[in-house]
Amino acid sequence: MASHEMAERDLPYVDKYKGRITSAGQKHGVDPAVLGGIISRESRGGTGLVNSSGDNGNAHGLMQVDKRCHSPKGACGSQEHIDQGAQILVGSYSDVEKKYPHWTKEQKLKGALAAYNMGAGSISSYEQVDAKTTGGDYSNDVAARAQYFKKHGY
Repeated sequence: MASHEMAERDLPYVDKYKGRITSAGQKHGVDPAVLGGIISRESRGGTGLVNSSGDNGNAHGLMQVDKRCHSPKGACGSQEHIDQGAQILVGSYSDVEKKYPHWTKEQKLKGALAAYNMGAGSISSYEQVDAKTTGGDYSNDVAARAQYFKKHGY
């Protein structure tokens, strides 16, 4: 199933958190459409979770904060949780920007998305940005989902 089709399916579920997503985006300087794209990819808007968990119990909430790297904050779809996911993405962007200062803003965003999934240390080049991500397409998939959410008011 293509990214836009998955985002379309997830839209009503992600929409339940739109106010919190928008707030987190404004607070942390992140496009809310990108946060919506992450939530769609990570948890299908919450429909892909079992007891707020995913990744064999290693990740928490809508944004699937990895418990092995972070102490999860807030309940599954809480403002605190979405803020934490936004902060992690901002930190990932900063890590990519330091590692690849010559990349364009768009390339850095794709790198940040890949780093959100697997850590900046796993990125070796822009051409291979998704090579080690889940499904080998994480940043491209989230970016495509974000485009869909942008067209639908995010």
